[in-house]
Amino acid sequence: MSAKRITGSFVAIITPFNKDGSVDFEAFRSLLKFHQDNGTAAILIMGSTGETSMLSPEEKKKIIVETAKMKTAAMPIFYGCTGNNTDSTIANVKFAKDNGADGAILAAPAYICAPEADIEGFFLDIADATDLPLGIYNNPPRVKSDLNWDHLLRIFKHPNYVIHKESTARVGQVAQVLAGKPTVSVMCCDSPNLGLVVPTMSLGGHGTANMTGNLAPAELATISKPWTSYAEAEGFKNAYLGLLPLLHYTYSAINPVAVKSLMKAVGLPAGDLRKPLTGLEGEALAKGVRIIQELGLDKKYGYRVKPLSAVAASAFQTSLTPERRSSERRRSTRAASILSFAFMPPLLPEKQARHRR
Repeated sequence: MSAKRITGSFVAIITPFNKDGSVDFEAFRSLLKFHQDNGTAAILIMGSTGETSMLSPEEKKKIIVETAKMKTAAMPIFYGCTGNNTDSTIANVKFAKDNGADGAILAAPAYICAPEADIEGFFLDIADATDLPLGIYNNPPRVKSDLNWDHLLRIFKHPNYVIHKESTARVGQVAQVLAGKPTVSVMCCDSPNLGLVVPTMSLGGHGTANMTGNLAPAELATISKPWTSYAEAEGFKNAYLGLLPLLHYTYSAINPVAVKSLMKAVGLPAGDLRKPLTGLEGEALAKGVRIIQELGLDKKYGYRVKPLSAVAASAFQTSLTPERRSSERRRSTRAASILSFAFMPPLLPEKQARHRR
């Protein structure tokens, strides 16, 4: 296991799909190069942003096998390997290691809502079963299990754990973990709604495990750099405040709806979301494009951005399936009826009397 601590921007990338819904491996190759060229420290494939819960077991294995061939020493690739129980998770981790993974990120198994003691045992059992570097993703909004800082610090005494990503809104939790001086890299989600980025970095955190880096990798590399001087703290402040519109936008819909929709709109090889999720349309999408343009990211990265009017019109037309067109016609008819009734002239007294008779 590498003793080098991962610091900086750890980007959870999307899973790109072809038009037929299959995984687009050439797009994966392009995206990985995009990140390496723009300062991303490490990559997570098949996290929440990668729509992992909607991938088949066969797809997950193929993604590991094929993308592991694309990795370089400069940017390690971790894989989301959480199964629905301890044994399946161990099997996933072993498969990842055998096929070239640099590490695995684990969350508590979803839906079962296990008590903290059982989840602590889950993470330790997996670490005992492998020598692959591991990370913990404490993400109670998604999995409904939440580890408090004392459980985390006990887990982090295991030498196989190298990364912690916190996705609660508890600044005190991050502070307690950092105060315990674990050997892991302590990172946080980049959502401005959780409010962890500023306190995590100011308390000595090692970076962010983020989603917005899919669109602004160099900017996330800047705000994810550990502080070693006042100048770096000042640089963080300026970069973070400037990036707030995009950070809010990427979390304006359930992950990864906003980020993947916007990636596709600016010409990055993303493909569609996997159903039942659907992409943003119309003004919701145009808002994201405006933010990209206002921040100058279209020019910086060479994004192919259509005029805003075209984005809105194209999205609306695409959304009008035959069923939806029919629904729109019915809605228009109802609206016209309501309006015509609302604007009917009032009945004269003699006509009101006739109506009562």
